[in-house]
Amino acid sequence: MNYDLESRTKKFSIGIIDVCKKIKTTTLNRNLINQVIRSATSIGANYREANGASSKNDFRNKVFICKKEAQETEYWLDLCVHAEPEYSKELQILREESRQLTLIFGKIAGSVKDKV
Repeated sequence: MNYDLESRTKKFSIGIIDVCKKIKTTTLNRNLINQVIRSATSIGANYREANGASSKNDFRNKVFICKKEAQETEYWLDLCVHAEPEYSKELQILREESRQLTLIFGKIAGSVKDKV
């Protein structure tokens, strides 16, 4: 199955940025917003780096970072849902996409690990 992960992770990052732009920044949520943007946008950046990897080990390591960043993003989105309930629907959709990316990158990392 082809997931076009470069496009998918970029679309995900843009979705995160767009919803975060809507949220009025407060002392309470500033760190949550910054963290979710950092981890979410890191997924696509690391996947692009993985595609330019110099070895299978390098590829696997970058993909594993993608998985970790997707897991972290899910955590921050959970906290954002709690802090910003009026954006709950949009944030939950993004949270589900983060979960799917975690599973996809986990599967890719596992399959490469078996081949190295």
